Amino acid sequence: MTGTAILSAKDLSKEFSGFRAVDGVSFDVREGSIHALIGPNGAGKTTCFNLLTKFLTPTSGSIVYRGRDITSMQPADVARLGIGRSFQISAVFPNLTALENVRIALQRRRGDSFDFWRSERMLTDYDEEARELLDSVGVLAFARTPAVELSYGRKRALEIATTLALQPEMLLLDEPMAGMTPEDIDRISALIRRISRDRTVLMVEHNLSVVANLSDTITVLARGKVLAEGDYATVSKDPRVIEAYIGAGHD
Repeated sequence: MTGTAILSAKDLSKEFSGFRAVDGVSFDVREGSIHALIGPNGAGKTTCFNLLTKFLTPTSGSIVYRGRDITSMQPADVARLGIGRSFQISAVFPNLTALENVRIALQRRRGDSFDFWRSERMLTDYDEEARELLDSVGVLAFARTPAVELSYGRKRALEIATTLALQPEMLLLDEPMAGMTPEDIDRISALIRRISRDRTVLMVEHNLSVVANLSDTITVLARGKVLAEGDYATVSKDPRVIEAYIGAGHD
């Protein structure tokens, strides 16, 4: 981890019909870190995430990635710069096997073509790397299993594998632990820690024990604004953070 910011949000705001879901948010994500974005329901976390990955256009403010202003860029162009994203709802192809899902992502690295016209034999050239990625997320044993038959936790691991296939320098994870069993949480937490060794991770996460165990830096949002920032020991003792969570009925 270095002190260099790989991604910076500057006075970021998003307004919907007069309501400001994100209101002047600024923070830096340091290269090589695991950075968590947390807050009670309605804090603006997902909206902020969608702004950073360009699924929403900010009303005002700017987003800089590796010194380049990406505020007006399209999601696909941002992804090509090296930012990969997962979603709250698993985004894999349900009727394809785990191996085929990763193989499609690997094919995407060739450019605009997905090689659908190529023979099955030629497409198997991607299989070795696809298997390595499945192994890295702990689902190699399910390579030939249709994604629809995977457990929720393994499906999320598969989604991370397909994202890693695009070789992102920065990985954005949207509530990676949502709906998981304790066993799945342990598995995915270990996976995030492992993949963060050579890339930067920014995640939105509700599970505070996961945030405490994984995060180097935490940005706390409340009512669309940055409430506090620091490591877990710092933000967990902040009276404003405690009030925001208790007031929202959180644990």
